[in-house]
Amino acid sequence: MLKNLLRSALFVILLNSCVSTSRNSNQNNNAVNTNVAQVDLPADSKPISLTDLSRTEDGGFVLAPGYYEAEFKTYCLQPGTPDPSPRDAYLQSPVSGYRKDIVETVLYNSRRKPDIEQRHVQLLLWSVVSRSNFNNLSPEVQADAHRLLTPKQVFELKGGVMGVVKSVSSNLPSNGHNDVRWLFDIGSTSYEMFEKIAVLREPSQIKRADFKNDQWYKQKQNYYVRYFPLGYQKVRIQVYVPDGVLDSTGKVSGEYLVFDPTGLQAIPANSNAQRLGIGGPVLDIIRAVIKINKENKPPKRVPENKKNSKAAS
Repeated sequence: MLKNLLRSALFVILLNSCVSTSRNSNQNNNAVNTNVAQVDLPADSKPISLTDLSRTEDGGFVLAPGYYEAEFKTYCLQPGTPDPSPRDAYLQSPVSGYRKDIVETVLYNSRRKPDIEQRHVQLLLWSVVSRSNFNNLSPEVQADAHRLLTPKQVFELKGGVMGVVKSVSSNLPSNGHNDVRWLFDIGSTSYEMFEKIAVLREPSQIKRADFKNDQWYKQKQNYYVRYFPLGYQKVRIQVYVPDGVLDSTGKVSGEYLVFDPTGLQAIPANSNAQRLGIGGPVLDIIRAVIKINKENKPPKRVPENKKNSKAAS
């Protein structure tokens, strides 16, 4: 019986590995925006806050012509790499890697639950990306995890129906995240210890000197975005919408122009610095909410945690 379970477990692990590799490869080839562009802003231009704009029901920013910025909470998604510095150029990408669906859910719902401590969100994400045992999280972080994730996702993190998969997979290579997982395994409660291992205080290795940290990236809808990480816990994002992008109704082809970085990641374009999952704005002031037709909503929306789900039973 045990032998059959182990065989089944290894099959599931190998199958998931193949699916994940294929999916991530397609994502990296098709979705990472490296469309470098030149934007000529007047020298005295000063951005206004993104939070002055109207929002969608999902929290996205409904853009209008102008120059904007806001600071967003960010989270380390690649333990064992250098803390971002002014040397590092960053661009936007979909979340990739192990349990990316759960990582996206945590990032997106962290905006809806701004009362949850940023450290608790970070510890949960470190636990997920390092493939740690969910039960090794502190009771406080576990409680917040139940607020950020669906019962089904928590069930999966606990090992799912085949708990043996968890014990087998814990012995497989995990892309340099072993030290973080070891801290969880020994029951460490020191955030500083996790941070010391996960966020290296050393210069990054610059691989592409032609990418600059103030570089703009042109979006498909003809507006521009750039990213300035302020350490691994915060990023300043700037957006520029030129005149003429929107029609007289403030739309493009009958749709609002919506910018929403939450649930994505900022990745280094020229170095081996941290990959940063993007959460909600540091200062989130909602001026007005605009209802968007269902067919016009951005595709990346994550379901709320439903208490009546049967997945956890």
